Amino acid sequence: MRDLIVFGEDFGGLPSSTQHLISNLNKERKVLWVNSIGLRKPRLCVNDAKRVVDKALGKGKQDFVDSSAKVATPDNIKVVNLRTIPAPKHAWERQLAKTMMLTQLKPLLEKYRIENPILWSSLPTAADLCGSLNETAVVYYCGDDFNSLAGVDHDTVSEHETHMAQQASIILAASQNISGKFPQTKTHVLRHGVDYNRFTTPAERATDLPQGKPIAGFYGSLSEWLDYDMINAAAKALPGWNFVFIGKNELRYNPLADLPNIHVLGPKPHYELPKYSQHWDVSLLTFKDNEQIRACSPLKLLEYIAAGKPVINTPFPAAKTYENQLNQVNDTDEFITALRQYPRLIQTRPGSVESESWASRALFVDWLLELL
Repeated sequence: MRDLIVFGEDFGGLPSSTQHLISNLNKERKVLWVNSIGLRKPRLCVNDAKRVVDKALGKGKQDFVDSSAKVATPDNIKVVNLRTIPAPKHAWERQLAKTMMLTQLKPLLEKYRIENPILWSSLPTAADLCGSLNETAVVYYCGDDFNSLAGVDHDTVSEHETHMAQQASIILAASQNISGKFPQTKTHVLRHGVDYNRFTTPAERATDLPQGKPIAGFYGSLSEWLDYDMINAAAKALPGWNFVFIGKNELRYNPLADLPNIHVLGPKPHYELPKYSQHWDVSLLTFKDNEQIRACSPLKLLEYIAAGKPVINTPFPAAKTYENQLNQVNDTDEFITALRQYPRLIQTRPGSVESESWASRALFVDWLLELL
């Protein structure tokens, strides 16, 4: 089993697909996990200023470290933070960032006795390090269409990604749409999995879920890809329903209407999500139709199915595989009608996603890595 150097999101917060996959790989692999080196230049705001300072000091972002050890870092994974320049654009910036990271990384590789590793990157901005870490192969795991992400310097990220795709021994894409961007001779579709046991094991009802009315619920980032016009109109038209949102507001304003039946509960640890999704009445995937949604494979889709509550969704490609157990709506009127006809909604079948666990995805990745 060869060891890994992983460039991913910050470990220990809400788990990304990369964290799910790497955590489920064979424990004989030693993993040096490098917390996020950034996808965009910081903006002039308090949150970004704090993030810049943290990165300069080598600190990562761990929103929900579980003190009860339910999501403890596996023993074979060592998590490190590097001081670097986020998403360097100019040649001199890129060279400086590379030098800074290599100076910090090489002693860590010696310390943890990681030799001839596979370099795994889920961030295109790690491209400049390819070929400098004595790696035997490069894996680029692309879980998002970075060129459609809001707030990202698309030209800079695209340049990094082109270089990363050229350097990669193999490319793993989270959706068919994403895979189309890369050379098909070395690209495989690796769809997201699900923590099946976590979302099917009965969980107690969260104490902050509102009482007395049926609940339509959503968890995830409150970002610009949600259809807030649809949501707000439905909440206004259906005062007999509560609409619950769990997650961080990534926008600079509150996109949700000031209505008594809209409840924003804020971010929650991943392990607590079944306390909500198993106990509300309908799970929501009401997205806008844009490039990011057409390319995405939402982690929550399989989690919602495993939780066993009806799902109402707007159309997006990743939903087609499961369309026979989803309730698709195309506009606000259909959304409102679906909620009014709640008892007749199509039910999900949790057992249908049992074979799509992260553990089974990781078995395939382990096999693939040994072929490199």
